[in-house]
Amino acid sequence: MYIKVFSIEKTTDNSLECMLKEYKKMISRFSVIEDLVLFNKQIAKAQTTGMQAAQEAYAKVYEPHVKGFNIALDVAGLQMDSFAFSKLMEDAVNINFFIGGAYGFNKEFLQKADKVISLSYLTYAHKIAKLVLYEQIYRGLCIKENHPYHK
Repeated sequence: MYIKVFSIEKTTDNSLECMLKEYKKMISRFSVIEDLVLFNKQIAKAQTTGMQAAQEAYAKVYEPHVKGFNIALDVAGLQMDSFAFSKLMEDAVNINFFIGGAYGFNKEFLQKADKVISLSYLTYAHKIAKLVLYEQIYRGLCIKENHPYHK
């Protein structure tokens, strides 16, 4: 299995990096995982313009990577427990997770995703959302492999 996590975070804050590295290491027992940060000047500028411009900028940077099984993380997505999350990874070989931006995704991008899920009704900073996602990926893989971590 090959997992890619796409985000558009500003990479100036490294306070959670140690924990992310630890989860990447644990995940690597079950799957290859790649972290791709795609923040650019166009996104930075679009976010100051407004919601529509920001959503278009997010879609533009993410769309070339919509290949394989694609999961968009959006506050309006389906909420699920860890067992249902684990089932998302049951048959997939290449999984892409896309973490929504400050304004979420536009409808066109969400329609290109195979699944749209929400980590919570709460809004998280990208680094925190990514950390929660990594923990759930690890938990889901442990459930899938019958590893005792999830108990």
